[in-house]
Parts: sequence; structure tokens; C-alpha cells
Amino acid sequence: MSESHLWTEVDDYFSGLLIPADPALEAALAASDSAGLPAINVTPGQGKLLHLLARIHGARTILEIGTLGGYSAIWLARALPPGGRLITLEAEQLHAEVARVNVARAGLADVVDIRVGRALDTLPALTAEGPFDLIFVDADKPSNPDYLAWAVELSRPGSVLVFDNVVRAGNVVHADSADPSVRGTRRFTELLAADPRLTATAIQTVGSKGYDGFTLALVDP
Repeated sequence: MSESHLWTEVDDYFSGLLIPADPALEAALAASDSAGLPAINVTPGQGKLLHLLARIHGARTILEIGTLGGYSAIWLARALPPGGRLITLEAEQLHAEVARVNVARAGLADVVDIRVGRALDTLPALTAEGPFDLIFVDADKPSNPDYLAWAVELSRPGSVLVFDNVVRAGNVVHADSADPSVRGTRRFTELLAADPRLTATAIQTVGSKGYDGFTLALVDP
């Protein structure tokens, strides 16, 4: 058995025991696939991790950069207490339309605010709506240095920042890489390390989506 098949089997084992079947989440994935959206959503295990992080942190306001079909937004929004809100930014109109249907099907249309447009164009308007307790970034990796700057701007002491797909199948270690996603991730990590306001770590992951990982940061009090 190849490593990738083993990783998928392990994912399936834990998900089968720890993540009950969920019609709304399953329908969101099916609708995204039918609409031709790329299959780059978080896995069920990763979605539940985001959900747990938000609950453990007691987040009342969440910002997501990169909606795709709304799968991770559903996980995050379900962690919010009554009166909580989630704003999610999506560059592609089609993705946003699919996400709106998926979010509404999950009964979260009044909680999740989907905004369409390039994130670096829509983020400035959020300065009057923050700060956010948790910020999840899963968008174009070359822009991660800019997303980090905005995440800090829109956070408060104690806010949690999560950036996905930072390992790049291990290619993040290649300083001479010409891949814009690797270069953006490396620059983001350097900026993160140099910012005295932030305490962070990076976690490598393997699973049904292959070899990758995420960065978890805390805005220090």
C-alpha cells in the first residue's frame, strides 16, 4: 500500500468514528463538485479542527479569506454562539453563488456574510467591522504576505490566525523555488517570524489531500 493510500485510510478511519454523517456538509461538497469547483476544500477532519478551534477560543466574530463552496464556512459558522457572525471573502462569482446555496441549505444564511471580489480590494472595507476573534486564510498563496498584514490589522490581542496549505508538499524548504505559491508562503513565514506581536507554529499534515500543513498564530496580548 502506498503512503498516500494509507493516509487516506487513516483519514477515513478517524472521520468514520469522530465525524458523524452530515447531510448539509455532504451536499455542499456534492454541489461544489457538480458546479465544477476545484476539489481544494479542507477535509472533514480539518473542517472539524477549525470548528473546535473556534469553539475552544470562544470566537464570536470570524473572518475567512477564500470561501470556495462554503464547506469550511459551514464548519466555522456552526461554532459561533447566538449572535455570532462570519464574513467570508471570495474572488470568484460562481464560487460565491454555490457557497450561498450551500450555506443557506445548512441554515446559516443569517450568520454567514459572503462578499464577492478580490480580497485585497475588499479587505480595506472591513476595518470598520473588526476586530475578528479568529481569521482563517485559505486563498491564493502568493498573496499570503498581504493577507498576514491585513489579518493583524483586523485582529485584536488574543485573536487566532490560521493559514492553510503552508507546507506545499514539502517544497516550502526550497529557497530557490520559482513557484509563486512557495515564494509567497516563505515570505509570509518570514514576516510572521519577525513580527513581535505574533506567536506562531506550523503543523505538517498528511491525509486524503496529500502532504501539506497549516500555520497557527496568536496575536499576543
